[in-house]
Amino acid sequence: MIWCVDDDDTIREIEVYALTQTGFEAKGFADGVSMLKALKTEIPELIVLDIMLPGKDGVEVLKEIKSNPDTRKIPVIMATAKGTEMDKIQGLDTGADDYLVKPFGVMEMVSRIKAVLRRCQPDRKEEVFTVDEIVLNAKEHLVTVGGEKVALTYKEFEILKLFMKNPGIVFSRDKLLSEVWGLDYLGESRTVDMHIKTLRQKLGKEGALIETVIGVGYKMESGK
Repeated sequence: MIWCVDDDDTIREIEVYALTQTGFEAKGFADGVSMLKALKTEIPELIVLDIMLPGKDGVEVLKEIKSNPDTRKIPVIMATAKGTEMDKIQGLDTGADDYLVKPFGVMEMVSRIKAVLRRCQPDRKEEVFTVDEIVLNAKEHLVTVGGEKVALTYKEFEILKLFMKNPGIVFSRDKLLSEVWGLDYLGESRTVDMHIKTLRQKLGKEGALIETVIGVGYKMESGK
């Protein structure tokens, strides 16, 4: 869940809409006080916090978030129309994880959010995923099928890793484009289909584990 705090109704609604359209759950708040109250019962994954807020400004709200042991680990991206160096320094010194200067594009916002979430996630010691005869070692960028090494392109590897990390989850073509190619990719969804086709071929009989969900996209499930 991503929280967007902005007193401008239009901006806040656009931010929430953009996030929900790219696969996030999102909620909007018109001021910092109501958001701080909500933190007593719910902890979001990340907060996009405007500096210029009525009542308590964003920096004051950020200080409260970072001074509370229950909320200080929540990543916060500050947003402001000012864009002055002092505002940026003050926000980052208070504990902000990133900074957006208005006006910013919603795709830039989503990309920044993804980058901060990746950076703030705890390091994973286990980076080996297994589905039936397929073993993927993310750290070594290695895939084997039945013990035999399989050479994949970077995009094929990333698609397979996404499937193996999320067994049984259906990914639409647009979602795969977003996750693997990036939000700024302007290609067609046919690109996904071609990569799925070659990935299946390279996996041999295990390629059948990547199922087509008609009218939706693709998923990977164990055949056992």
